[in-house]
Amino acid sequence: MRIARFALFRTRVTPLEAFHVVILRVGSRYSVNMTPVTLEREAFVLRPPSSGDIDAITEACQDPMLLHWVPLPVPYTRAHAAEFVPQVTDAGWRNGTACTWVIERAGELAGMISLNDIDQGSASIGYWAARSHRRTGTVTAAGQAVLDFAFAPEPHGLGLSRVEWRAHTGNRATAAVAQRLGFTFEGIARSAGVIRGQRRDEWMAGLLSTDDRSPADWHL
Repeated sequence: MRIARFALFRTRVTPLEAFHVVILRVGSRYSVNMTPVTLEREAFVLRPPSSGDIDAITEACQDPMLLHWVPLPVPYTRAHAAEFVPQVTDAGWRNGTACTWVIERAGELAGMISLNDIDQGSASIGYWAARSHRRTGTVTAAGQAVLDFAFAPEPHGLGLSRVEWRAHTGNRATAAVAQRLGFTFEGIARSAGVIRGQRRDEWMAGLLSTDDRSPADWHL
């Protein structure tokens, strides 16, 4: 699972009255100032992280499987989570480069999902699930909601043209989610990822706003 700057993360999106976008021309680049958005579904809620999530994030990030695939500090402490919420997630919303959500299910933190590196109509997606919420379909459903939001035209979404997915080779659980979301496998980026000083190859996949999002066999 890959979440950019993660220093510690088939329902349709309805119109989002709380979402406001201001496009500012800066050379050849666009800057987006975003008000944090909450996406509500029957089974879960996607909402921006808050200080009330720090303990749950800290607990989830003790999981050996998560530590194996995500470039987290080891040991992961409460101080890391306390820094992550304001300095990474809040800043991403504020400067328009990233949207990060807690996946809340039955009152618990079920995982996190984010759109990162938002620029010129593209972004990358990252996600992880807390141990007790894996194999429940929650992350896949959350991904569908986030992609609906990513591709929805302004002012109801980001109006993106492309979302990219990457994960370290061998991370089949995360790859299975991306495959179910309709991503097209695009190849291997050699030695493109780093976890605790060790370089790793990465699988790459992409999804366009014009794709039908039907799952396809990746033949991994």
